[in-house]
Amino acid sequence: MNNDSSVVVALSPDACSTPVVDADRVAAVRRTLPSDDVVRELADVFSLLADPGRLRLMAALLEGGEMCVCDLAAATGQSMSAASHALRLLRTHRVVKVRRSGRMAYYQLADSHVRMLFDLAITHIGHDEERRGG
Repeated sequence: MNNDSSVVVALSPDACSTPVVDADRVAAVRRTLPSDDVVRELADVFSLLADPGRLRLMAALLEGGEMCVCDLAAATGQSMSAASHALRLLRTHRVVKVRRSGRMAYYQLADSHVRMLFDLAITHIGHDEERRGG
């Protein structure tokens, strides 16, 4: 039986032993954080972009520019119904915009910010693959 009264508590490498170390820094960071509404919108956009089918549509629009639903469905291997539904969601969240010409609907990325977001994500993944040796 060990009579050592000292107890060693192992902390996770991500844990702190004190609730706040640098109160000034914490306060400064809290002042710069986006509002709850903005964070909710960001979460909506990122969850929207978490779907492979929607990402394929965005990639097709990056390469093809403005395209009709038929061509987008064919290019991405999706049914017309699936592509149309995904595009409707992307349009609702202002990721793509639509131009109608008669009965045809032509889609394109909403703005350069969407293109930058997508391009940065692809670049980020490329760096990950390079680090893993892929």
